[in-house]
Amino acid sequence: MISLIGNRPALQIGRYQVIDYDTAWLDDALCRAARAADHEDFPFVEDIRSGIVKYLETKCPLKLLQLEELFDRMRRMLVKIGCERIAEKLEPLAPPVTVSLVRAAMDAGNGFELAFFETLRFELSSLRAAGAEEIRFTGLRESSLILRGSSKWNKQCEILHSEIAAFLRVWDRDQPRDERPLRLCVESEY
Repeated sequence: MISLIGNRPALQIGRYQVIDYDTAWLDDALCRAARAADHEDFPFVEDIRSGIVKYLETKCPLKLLQLEELFDRMRRMLVKIGCERIAEKLEPLAPPVTVSLVRAAMDAGNGFELAFFETLRFELSSLRAAGAEEIRFTGLRESSLILRGSSKWNKQCEILHSEIAAFLRVWDRDQPRDERPLRLCVESEY
C-alpha cells in the first residue's frame, strides 16, 4: 500500500508524477498572478492555498491529478471570489520534479549518447512547458555506466559523467531570458 503525504493525490506534470510535495509553490503561483494583474497587495493568497490544500487532502476523489486541472480549479475559485484579473494571469507552476537519468539512459541504450542527450533535451522542454521550474536529476552515475555498457566505473564513464553534468549546467545557464527560469539540480550520489 502506498501512503500519500496528507492524503494528497499525485500530481501529473508532463509524463512525470510527483507524490511527495509541499504547497509553497501554490503561494508562488498565486503571488505571481497577483503581481501580473497589478494586485501586489492581494491578501487572500494564504486563504486560497489553504482551500486548495483542503480540497486536495479531503475532497479530491482522484489518486492522480493533472497539474492543469488543479490550476483550472484555482482559476474557478478566483473567479468565484471576484478576482477575474488574477485568474486570467494564473499560470501553472509545478512543485519540484525528480527525473531519473537512468530511465533516459535505458531508453537510449548502450553507446547511444546522442539519443540520450536528445531525450534529455525533449524532457527539459516538455517539463518547462508543463510548468516545471525546478527539476532534480538522480542516477547520473548509473546512467553513465549504462550508456558506456560498463559494469565497473572507468575513465570513459567519468568522461561521460562530466559531459552530462556540463550539458545540464549549460542548459541551465543558457535559458532564454524571456522565459520562466528553469533550475536544474543534480542530486549527490556519493
